[in-house]
Amino acid sequence: MTLSLQFAKMHGLGNDFMVLDLVTQEAEFDAETIRSWSDRKTGIGFDQLLVIEPPTDPEADFWYRIYNADGSEAQQCGNGARCIATFIKHTNLSPKTELDLQTAGGPITTRLMNDNVQVDMGIPSTQPGAIGFSADVESLCYRLESATGCFEVTPVSVGNPHGVLFVDDITLADVATIGGALTNHPRFLEGANIGFCQVVDSGFIRLRVFERGVGETRACGTGACAAVVACQLHNKVKQTVKVSLPGGKVRVDWQGPGSAVKMTGPSALVYEGSLNL
Repeated sequence: MTLSLQFAKMHGLGNDFMVLDLVTQEAEFDAETIRSWSDRKTGIGFDQLLVIEPPTDPEADFWYRIYNADGSEAQQCGNGARCIATFIKHTNLSPKTELDLQTAGGPITTRLMNDNVQVDMGIPSTQPGAIGFSADVESLCYRLESATGCFEVTPVSVGNPHGVLFVDDITLADVATIGGALTNHPRFLEGANIGFCQVVDSGFIRLRVFERGVGETRACGTGACAAVVACQLHNKVKQTVKVSLPGGKVRVDWQGPGSAVKMTGPSALVYEGSLNL
């Protein structure tokens, strides 16, 4: 028996997704299937697969799952969260403009704001245990040695692990080589997204991100949040910062340690389609 599975193709600043509604549909898939769907020549093509499911927490509206292009499951995705909020509105899964979502990285809240979506990503952490980072002594930044050289990295968790590097010019940064070496560095026990951050001034930074299980993407929402947190902790920026990524810009607001980090930006529905399983 052939099953027709409805899906949507979406993106947030060029960080692109396949979105599945498993609230009104049923489907089973494995890592191999995800890899075949993610192939940009023979499949749909995407950075991540986003799945909406019924919540297990009665206080939440939906469960939001993220799978990388290589089939591995991710804890969090900020650009994806904005797309999920837009998708839920588009498909009338909920009439609410504010949604509480369960994720593997912890609860988040999305708010529809005219043409943008704001995501409350929760309270970030620089504690090694929360990040999945191996450290004998807790510090703000660490020197990591790799085959490509030694780098000062600031680890940050925004529901998923990040390592932020400060660079003078992101256009000259060897994101593929350095990011590829550090994303699976032994001290990141479960891997990490690696962000290359150029501080332009106290309210504006430029960023490129090598995402764990994907490679460099045109945008990374959690990466933008992690970069702003790292910049603030190093006294480089103020509380509201515009972040420029290859795919466009988002605004990140963080009031400092103990406060939730919030990101505001666009999302877009590209097309809808169906798959035969």
